[in-house]
Amino acid sequence: MELRVLNYFLAIAREQSIVHAAESLHLSQPTLSTQIKNLEEELGKQLLIRGTKGSRKVTLTEEGMILRKRAEEILDLVRRTESEIAMSDDIVIGDVYIGTGETDGVRLIARAAKTLQNRHPGIRYHITSGNASLVMERLDKGLIDFGIVFKDVDLAKYNMLETPCSDIWGVLMRKDAPLAQKKTITPQDLRDKPLILSQQEYRGGGLTRWIGREPAKLNITATYNLLFNASLLVDEGLGYAIGFDKIINTAGESNLCFRPLEPKLDNKMRIIWKKYQLFSKPAEKFLEVLRDSLEHAEGES
Repeated sequence: MELRVLNYFLAIAREQSIVHAAESLHLSQPTLSTQIKNLEEELGKQLLIRGTKGSRKVTLTEEGMILRKRAEEILDLVRRTESEIAMSDDIVIGDVYIGTGETDGVRLIARAAKTLQNRHPGIRYHITSGNASLVMERLDKGLIDFGIVFKDVDLAKYNMLETPCSDIWGVLMRKDAPLAQKKTITPQDLRDKPLILSQQEYRGGGLTRWIGREPAKLNITATYNLLFNASLLVDEGLGYAIGFDKIINTAGESNLCFRPLEPKLDNKMRIIWKKYQLFSKPAEKFLEVLRDSLEHAEGES
């Protein structure tokens, strides 16, 4: 499987047309069609569903959608590798890739990035947001340098920096909701309420253990991947969203408010990377600044 042909395939997936893809690639249509036909024969799977004679539109088969996702990851990794190898030995220029969930702890990353920017303004930062599963998956595939997680870490597989940051769990709700009159929220308060949970907690986790009931026995009206989206559901009255503090701004004229859980439930923030990972120079410098800032914060405490 050649990288050139993967680029051809992604162009067709993007344009949804072999004709338009051929034009964007400056290839003849027969040449492009032959390349994709050879790729399908190599993989032994049909990747495209060609339109009828009167339609030029093509759609991806299930196998085609899988290849599209993998091809994007492969070509992204190739571009990163080429960029790292081409760097000058004297000038630190390049990219740092970080995966994280929604957390106020990203401020720690931002401060380190700002400190490093003063020394090496040619470094760029790319933040991928997602739940812990997505972060770990991208870390394992080499698509990011560092992951920010709020869970126990397999120290045989990853290196880790402990941070002083913790995210506090609580309930995001409308200010006119019955539970908004309370200062804290107990497990009993939530057992009969319409809940909006993160997709990870919906499958069972520390939060549902705290409530004391399996997800199937709770009134779950929706799940979310990003708390901002969940906040819109809350604002429309769909239920109570359980998530981390300081992510949604509830000050001023907001219709929403946040109440912490009681007993308190929090998660420690950890920065992880793969063991024996060979960092690019920007990622190496970033890790040095992170370590220095955490040691300095520990010395002041």
